[in-house]
Amino acid sequence: MRNLNMLGEGVRIALDSINANKVRSGLTILGVAIGVGVVVMIAALITGIQTSVMDGFESAGPDNFGVVRFDFTAVRASFGNRRPPWWNKPVIEPEEAERLARLPAIQEALYNFAFASTMVVDARRVNSVQSTAYSSGWPAYQPGTFAAGRDFTPHEVAQSRPLVVISLPLAEELYGGLNPLGRKIRVSVGRRAVSEAFTVVGVFEPEENIFAAAVEHWAVFPFTSAMKRLKASNDQASVWVVPRESALQADAIDQVIGSMRSMRGLRPRDENNFAIMRSDQLVDMFNTFLGVFFLIMFALSSVGLLVGGIGVIGIMLISVTERTREIGIRKAVGATRQEILWQFLVESAVLTLLGGMAGLTLGGALAEGVAAYTPIPATIPIWAIFTALVMAIVTGVLFGIAPAYRASRLDPIAALRHE
Repeated sequence: MRNLNMLGEGVRIALDSINANKVRSGLTILGVAIGVGVVVMIAALITGIQTSVMDGFESAGPDNFGVVRFDFTAVRASFGNRRPPWWNKPVIEPEEAERLARLPAIQEALYNFAFASTMVVDARRVNSVQSTAYSSGWPAYQPGTFAAGRDFTPHEVAQSRPLVVISLPLAEELYGGLNPLGRKIRVSVGRRAVSEAFTVVGVFEPEENIFAAAVEHWAVFPFTSAMKRLKASNDQASVWVVPRESALQADAIDQVIGSMRSMRGLRPRDENNFAIMRSDQLVDMFNTFLGVFFLIMFALSSVGLLVGGIGVIGIMLISVTERTREIGIRKAVGATRQEILWQFLVESAVLTLLGGMAGLTLGGALAEGVAAYTPIPATIPIWAIFTALVMAIVTGVLFGIAPAYRASRLDPIAALRHE
């Protein structure tokens, strides 16, 4: 009970002191608020991005996996002149995807690779269009709908027909208000490539997400047309494998590995010259990246807390100097060093706690703005609120120790004589 009374008295004295020194207290609170607000905002962004990514993987199929040339999650930077170990691994070929599609546990095996293209319609030109060469059937695993038209058929892929599906923003950029279906686009890959006319058969509008907002101009080609007509490189081609609903992912992976090893003539002791990429591996890699990003931004935002902490030291030292006579009177009537120390620590903690609350308000307002005007569903997690308040209080206590200790060590007789 006595401790609660001391805490209540300390809070009251702290609020009176802050009210008496509004400008310098406000500047200190602002420094803490900026640091806390940035931390809360980053936490909200990361939570929103994680939600978008997980929804994307869930839409694409959590049991689906890829067959790739090498495991890029295990790639390490090398500064030597030697080629990396995966350099000589064979390219994934379309024939391998066809064989995998015939396995008992496999529903679909979609061959694909990415490249950049240039598209021209009359006088309108769009460079660096993010392009993907795909088997037919890819829309089933891409969240979104066709705003117009359709996907290319397996028969059209087999015939290497010059067809293309484009994004809605790309269609508006190239054709304005005209209907793009059935119209031609001159497409080329590389600076010296000969352009060829492709017919637009579909306009696809993906679901709103952070990736769709980041890349507006993209196109999907039949992989056969991209290789034959555009001479696009399939060096980093992969196969997106969809297991049957009745099959376990582990069984599907075992069948794929066995088939790939058989097609490539690998002996029992030979290592795989390809890699399997599961969705959960990609999620783990993405979470690792977000974790590193958060730590970096947390370190940068700590500068704001440091500024606030320095302000706490300054304002508390001034407060101790201004209230030296008060401290002497309190000691003369029986206040102990511990009680004086406690009073000033509570005062500094209240100061930074107010900054933390202001930072929470600021971060919450920014998060709501991001959620309202961008595709990122930014929300503040509970742990971020708790962490922000704890950080604010700890900052006040740590940076308030020196002034509080100085106040507790004042000689009561000298303090009473102070003017």
